[in-house]
Amino acid sequence: MTQPNSKANILWFLPTHGDGRYLGTSTGGREVNFNYLRQIAQAADQMGYYGVLLPTGRSCEDSWVVASAVAPFTERLRYLVAVRPGLQSPTVAARMTATLDRVTNGRLLINVVTGGDPVENKGDGIFLDHDARYEVTREFLGVYNDLLAGKTVNFEGKHIRIEDGRLLFKPIQSPRPPLYFGGSSDAGIDVAVDSVDKYLTWGEPPAQVAEKVNRVKAAAGKRGRNLSFGIRLHVIVRETSEEAWRAADDLIKHVTDETVNSAQKIFSRMDSIGQRRMMQLHGGRRDKLEIAPNLWAGVGLVRGGAGTALVGDPETVATRIREYQDIGIGTFIMSGYPHLEEAYRFAELVFPRLEIERHGSSVQSRVNTGPFGETIGNDFRPQKQASES
Repeated sequence: MTQPNSKANILWFLPTHGDGRYLGTSTGGREVNFNYLRQIAQAADQMGYYGVLLPTGRSCEDSWVVASAVAPFTERLRYLVAVRPGLQSPTVAARMTATLDRVTNGRLLINVVTGGDPVENKGDGIFLDHDARYEVTREFLGVYNDLLAGKTVNFEGKHIRIEDGRLLFKPIQSPRPPLYFGGSSDAGIDVAVDSVDKYLTWGEPPAQVAEKVNRVKAAAGKRGRNLSFGIRLHVIVRETSEEAWRAADDLIKHVTDETVNSAQKIFSRMDSIGQRRMMQLHGGRRDKLEIAPNLWAGVGLVRGGAGTALVGDPETVATRIREYQDIGIGTFIMSGYPHLEEAYRFAELVFPRLEIERHGSSVQSRVNTGPFGETIGNDFRPQKQASES
């Protein structure tokens, strides 16, 4: 259980794989170029989000290049980018990590991604099975963590061999940027409890998340370690619950049965336990998408990875977030379609109802109420409304 006054870290999402108003269609789609990604990052920075997650994979722009290009246009925002055991050598990844942490003045977070799609993995030159990929991840993190801690590394494992590995330029954060990691399998959890700082889960119902959190806590405790926890969710929040549920239905109104079947076929080839758990929440059916109170699985009909959204009015969404906090979740990585507008909407409607961890020189937002139009009757300034926004 979290403490009653614990504050949440809220991150947003940079959609480097595309964005739009509807899922499963090009209707309402928009070009995701550098200027658009910069807009989203600057909005997240201004609204007080802790950071942004950049996805990884062949359907995405490279997260390291995008983060290094966008970061100079923000002040406090952190960037959660992926290292890929098996795709990168741990020494090269350590140099990249230290460099980006320095040039962003300590605003880097690291997402450790093993990869769960055998077809995509083969396209990247990885022909290892599920458990072997986690063996690589364990060896990678051992070398990577030691290098970033300033150690000289000589290592020979089953998959990785390093002689006289060293890092000449250290990261800003000590001993290194925090490591985020998600893996629902036994092999994934075994790596997590030994090597990372924050364990991530996709947005399953609270009871399932609680079971997973308790399982990871128990495993970490046996090894004398204490991990923190985060969750990846979409959000559809509107002034009223009725509006929010209409927006959820609207998001998938162009999704055809053929599109669903095609997407589910792709997901079924993956050997990711987390993806399998996401699929089991809805079973590809449209008639049972509210899988827990205000938790909607419609996104997962056509989107891999995070497939659930919190749906409701601002107070309801805040209540559901607090329920996850009560079972140990401290970090929330959120997203919504389209990502620019929804970054503002979620922050404006839900942030005032939560205890948010704010960092650096972040200040509470102010609203300009005049002199043209915003001031009521050119005279009365709505101080109460302005101070609460």
